[in-house]
Amino acid sequence: MKKLFLLSLTVLGFAITSNAQDFSENAIGLRLGDSDGFGAEISYQRALGSDTRLELDLGLRSGNGYDGFKLAALHQWVWLLDGNFNWFAGVGGGIGSYSFDNVPAGFDDSETFIFAAGDIGIEYNFDIPLVISIDARPEFGFGDYRDDLDFDIALGIRYQF
Repeated sequence: MKKLFLLSLTVLGFAITSNAQDFSENAIGLRLGDSDGFGAEISYQRALGSDTRLELDLGLRSGNGYDGFKLAALHQWVWLLDGNFNWFAGVGGGIGSYSFDNVPAGFDDSETFIFAAGDIGIEYNFDIPLVISIDARPEFGFGDYRDDLDFDIALGIRYQF
């Protein structure tokens, strides 16, 4: 009975380690989304363990009469799909701010807001230090203007090191 138990533990250990991820400690690049995510974002990923990581995304917008920023932080879990394909899911949140310059006197349309976010996507790790991903990020905002559910879909391109 003891041998069967040890054999079962060994087989289980091999099964768990065979699904362990082999992604880089760091990755930096761009996350190109729609306007709900402030468009193009600078994206950084940091491995926290063998199958989890932290993702930080900073979006900046500036135009004729307005500007703003949005910073998102997500904790992601990564699972092997097949070969170089992984899928991931995560939770997090962030903070953002925007302001409009051309507003009538006495009317303030500036706001700082916070939001809660989820994230789910798929990525491909090339044999060179490059990863490409596509993800969907629903965000629930808490503010006067951003007080609803937004949905951002983006393409990520990151250099791994």
